[in-house]
Amino acid sequence: MEASVCAHLGTILLQVTCPFGQLRRFFLCLNTVFTMKPTLTFVLLGTLIFVGTASAQKQFEWQPGTDEAVRLDPANYHTGKTYTAGGGIQVDIESQQPVTIFLTGEGEWNHALQYPETMGTLRMLCLREHVVKTRYVCNLPAEAMTLVIRDDRGSPESAGFAGLGEVLKREPGALSTPAGNAVGSAVGVGLGLMKIIKTESSSSPRHFVSPNDVHIQYFLWTCISNCFPPEFRWIEQAKEKYELTSFLKVYGGYTPNRDGEVISIKIKAPMPMLVAVVPSSVANQLHGKPEMLEPALEKNSCQQRGVQSQTFQCTFNVADGPQSLIVAPEDTGKVKHKKAEIEFFASKCVEHCALPPANASAVNP
Repeated sequence: MEASVCAHLGTILLQVTCPFGQLRRFFLCLNTVFTMKPTLTFVLLGTLIFVGTASAQKQFEWQPGTDEAVRLDPANYHTGKTYTAGGGIQVDIESQQPVTIFLTGEGEWNHALQYPETMGTLRMLCLREHVVKTRYVCNLPAEAMTLVIRDDRGSPESAGFAGLGEVLKREPGALSTPAGNAVGSAVGVGLGLMKIIKTESSSSPRHFVSPNDVHIQYFLWTCISNCFPPEFRWIEQAKEKYELTSFLKVYGGYTPNRDGEVISIKIKAPMPMLVAVVPSSVANQLHGKPEMLEPALEKNSCQQRGVQSQTFQCTFNVADGPQSLIVAPEDTGKVKHKKAEIEFFASKCVEHCALPPANASAVNP
């Protein structure tokens, strides 16, 4: 067998000399891809689920999330959001008077709220002191971390714990994006703060001695474009191990669902075989009119001739309509009565298949 590369089309051109001297032909470099290393194809077929690669990649950016208005008295603390997934966070904080911002372990903070005398021993990650307006960023470890804000006013003696401030407003972010997968998504607030807010809101409004109003704008790192790429799966169309005969085998029932749909065919036989995919309207007539075979193959690009152990792929469009796989010995007069194996898979979209027209041409796996 001699092989040469059809460089301008990126496929393989095969010139096959049949052992029995019956056939010698060139195959078209159109939509048939010859797999030079079968082991790679075995891996491909073994990995049945994969994500289609679209021309445009997912696009992410910071989007406004929860918005809070908080009021603090001197040396008051505010319990912000708790982040559980690790990764980066971004928060815009603006206050009337200087504040200190840090993150600490969720468990440590809840313990300090119950035992205020331990406030001085808290771990402080990404500490920012004496700020009135800042974009606070931090890369978090993979543990639950709580954002804490402290009013910087007050004497050193009051630095331990002077109570919690009050949340005047908390509004969830109105994201208009197709997905909301945030890195380090915020999931809660400190238990101690919730108890105090509930107690205070059920009684008369709190009187502040020297209020410091703080605005907190949380952000989410979220997908804004091409968020749900199509997911493909190799769907079995035919799989059989059978004893060879001189008769043509026909496997129907395959119809491409999209343009550029990929199929994969694997053959293993004890003698040279013809393997091809032809329109079902032709395949259904071959048993009664075998003379139609050669003319049909002359117009067909998805075929392999004289192969015994081979895997190859082809592509089809919706306009091609129903197709059938045909398999037969090249020399029907000298059939070895041994087992042959055939496998036929088609790549089908199984998730997020409804793509906008701009992406429709880029869904091949």
